[in-house]
Amino acid sequence: QVQLVESGGGLVQAGGSLRLSCVASGGTFSNNQMGWFRQAPGKEREFVAGITWSGGTTYNADSVKGRFTISRNNAKNTMYLQMNNLKPEDTAVYYCASQIRAVWSYWGQGTQVTVSS
Repeated sequence: QVQLVESGGGLVQAGGSLRLSCVASGGTFSNNQMGWFRQAPGKEREFVAGITWSGGTTYNADSVKGRFTISRNNAKNTMYLQMNNLKPEDTAVYYCASQIRAVWSYWGQGTQVTVSS
């Protein structure tokens, strides 16, 4: 059973930066496509960024392009989300997730990111 644990959230002023981490255990981390999602109060969970198993291909939601960077270190079973130039509308609980056969099957517990204006 894969377990995912996020960390790195917090309170930051608009224009600031945060780096989220997601550590995986209990499975073969390096074989899985991984991603970040977020959910703001009263809104549905939305995709933020994804990365292939090798890290060679990444893709971001339009709302974060040019500001967020996803990466992974398979040797450390860890995925990252570098978030720069944060905006109040980025405030949400951020979740990491892992795909199994193209289905987002495993989820972390989430980490809160709050951006003040």
